Amino acid sequence: MLVESPPEQRAETAPAPPNRRAIRVLGLLASVVLLVLVALASIAVGAKELSLEQVWHGLFADTGTYGDVVVADRLSRTVLGVLAGAALGLAGSVLQALTRNPLADPGLLGINAGASAAVVTAITFFGVTSLSGYVWFAFFGAAAVGALVWFLGGSRGATPVRLALAGTAISAALYGYLQAIMILDDAALGRMRFWTVGSLSSGSNSTITQVLPFILGGALLALTLARPLNAMAMGDDTAKALGANLNRTRALSMLAATVLSGAATAACGPIVFVGLMVPHVVRSFTGPDQRWILPYAAILSPVVLLGADVVGRIVARPAELQVGIVTAVLGGPVFIFLVRRRRTAQL
Repeated sequence: MLVESPPEQRAETAPAPPNRRAIRVLGLLASVVLLVLVALASIAVGAKELSLEQVWHGLFADTGTYGDVVVADRLSRTVLGVLAGAALGLAGSVLQALTRNPLADPGLLGINAGASAAVVTAITFFGVTSLSGYVWFAFFGAAAVGALVWFLGGSRGATPVRLALAGTAISAALYGYLQAIMILDDAALGRMRFWTVGSLSSGSNSTITQVLPFILGGALLALTLARPLNAMAMGDDTAKALGANLNRTRALSMLAATVLSGAATAACGPIVFVGLMVPHVVRSFTGPDQRWILPYAAILSPVVLLGADVVGRIVARPAELQVGIVTAVLGGPVFIFLVRRRRTAQL
């Protein structure tokens, strides 16, 4: 005897409209155009206003004038913002899929705490004072914590709950260590105060060169995990039936998220809400398919990060608010609004 499926189930299993893929592609193209416009605003807006003609001259006909030097500096800052934003968006998307938690972010697995603890250790015990030194300590701190979370989370028997619990416990311990060192060492407190806020002002060719290979490698790995993550979203048993290797997918997801968020945090300091909010918003209009969530998050996260950086320059002229402050101040209320006004997008 045939039993008719309830209406909501039929709606979920019905094939997607033929033009849905075209709409998503057009949306991606529109997102790229938006990113270009925000990047131009990032170069043009600051303590010194630049016209589009000056921006064009600095980008393509650099003669060493003051305006050209300003464009070059802002260009490095903008490129770092694009890289860091894409890294945070991809890392957040992967972690939300890995933990099956739409509100997960890189801080959930202790990666930000690991980077921060490594930087304060470098300052206090090794006398590191340059940004180039911070980058490597922060990155390896994030990587070490990622590996520790994977080990404590069960390694071969890792589950989303175990990974989240291990990350939360390690974060609490590391932030306790961080606060203790900063209270006891005034020099560390002074140097860490700026880094822990989160800023793109460290953008330079040297910083970009250091983090670029890690971000590109992590991004490529994250994008290749889209199909296995889609299978895991159906549950472990279904994923196994579809041929997914759960342990390998979880290990590679942890690796991708650690490399991406570790590199971004090392270069800019811990920046909150970008890796949490953007994938959540993207999922609300793309659905749970990681093949679309990951590219959208990689493009729209830099839009949010650069937009926040531009806002920080405008509201505090001739000084500026660091981008980490702006994302925290604006991101919190916006995210609460989204959660209250919409049903949380399911994974």
